[in-house]
Amino acid sequence: MIKPMKIALATQNLHKHREFSQMFPEITFLLPDDHLGVAFHHEETGSTYLENALGKARALYELTGVPSLADDSGLSVKALEGAPGIMSARYGGDSLSDQKRYSLLLSHLEGETDRRAWFVCCLVLVLDPLRHISVQETSEGEILLEPRGIQGFGYDPVFFVPSFGRSMAELTPEEKHQVSHRGRAARLLRPLMPAAEHKEDNR
Repeated sequence: MIKPMKIALATQNLHKHREFSQMFPEITFLLPDDHLGVAFHHEETGSTYLENALGKARALYELTGVPSLADDSGLSVKALEGAPGIMSARYGGDSLSDQKRYSLLLSHLEGETDRRAWFVCCLVLVLDPLRHISVQETSEGEILLEPRGIQGFGYDPVFFVPSFGRSMAELTPEEKHQVSHRGRAARLLRPLMPAAEHKEDNR
């Protein structure tokens, strides 16, 4: 019998912890501070989502010795030449709330008719020092003129999902997981994860 897998999650974001727990109910996700008792902070200095996610996952694995999953995600807006991109969580400064951050985005798009945008998510699971799995996916939509909905977090209230005709923040968790960048990346990762349950002896 295979025991439920435990994975350290390289974040202190409770919203992300809840989403991963919903998408992978068979896995116990451990937060560094709350569940593992370690202070974890990794400076995101990479130039790509992959570099940032891999850096975070490796750093947490080295700290805990537990298989570690990191997510790096962001919003790419066509009219802003891909911004805010990997800087999405720090757009306008580290101290801004989610509401102030997406309000700033809306102000930068004032009068813009091309409002196409993409959420991007890169997931990296570090199994041990020599093995890791990485996947990256997107979710395409448009930036609304004003926020709608109270679900989700980040830029969800201003991201319109054409297939549902609602903002990401108006979707139920089940609907969001169907179309979100994180949900799509999770579905790519899932069939690759069983390899994490058994380590091969290469001696």
